[in-house]
Amino acid sequence: MSAATLLFGCDFSCAPTVRKPIVIASGRIGDGGELVLAGLKRFTTLGAWAEWLRSEPVWIGGFDFPFGLPRELVEHLRWPTEWSALMAHYASLSRAEIRATFAAFCAARPVGGKFAHRATDAPAGSSTSMKWVNPPVAFMLHAGVPPLVAAGAHLPGLHAGSSKSRVALEAYPGLLARELIGRRSYKSDERVKQTPERLMARSDLLAALEAGTTRLGLRLALGGEQRLELLADARGDHIDAVLCLVQAAWSAQRASTPGPGYGLPEQFDPIEGWIVTA
Repeated sequence: MSAATLLFGCDFSCAPTVRKPIVIASGRIGDGGELVLAGLKRFTTLGAWAEWLRSEPVWIGGFDFPFGLPRELVEHLRWPTEWSALMAHYASLSRAEIRATFAAFCAARPVGGKFAHRATDAPAGSSTSMKWVNPPVAFMLHAGVPPLVAAGAHLPGLHAGSSKSRVALEAYPGLLARELIGRRSYKSDERVKQTPERLMARSDLLAALEAGTTRLGLRLALGGEQRLELLADARGDHIDAVLCLVQAAWSAQRASTPGPGYGLPEQFDPIEGWIVTA
């Protein structure tokens, strides 16, 4: 990783607005090995975010959306079992078609086993990538992956891409947040649930990141105004972007590990993908 490499975390929305934008937290590794938060960007349209990805020449990013689908689901539907072809097919579907297809799959399965899961979901504690509500990660994949491909990004273990200088990694902020503050809720999109208790949880989460008390061994360096900005965001989008940044920075330091690199397992399912640090 060169000094010119932009490190960032992306809290994603498949339908961004002024009220609920895509948030990018960018950073760099400081002279003392700490992760310095450089700034926060917000994008209110998918097009603006996609253009930014294409405009930045060298980056390693952690993205909070799935990069693949459960193999069990793909094989059942007889969809392509090569990642690029699978993603092209998936992108050709409308959200209504995706919802109807996945709902029919679930309806035919027993209670307690409605959804198929990726192998990474259990260690990461993540939702299945075929879930279309709460959160709609199936639509996040549908909206998020094509711009990565269009930017020529390299998705280690999944897609070579045309630009090795742009590296996209699947991140998941909930994995790191649970390590630091357990199951305490630190955010809510509903104003009535934006309580003092959640504010305290955000404060404790930031304090743990700044102290570097994670197994990732990275200490986050913040300015006073940055800390206030992160605490004030009761929706948690900004903190989630920072959590993804920490995961991306940890992976960037392990770019040359065996297998696909970036601290990923030496082998994982090449249509499912894997969440970094899981």
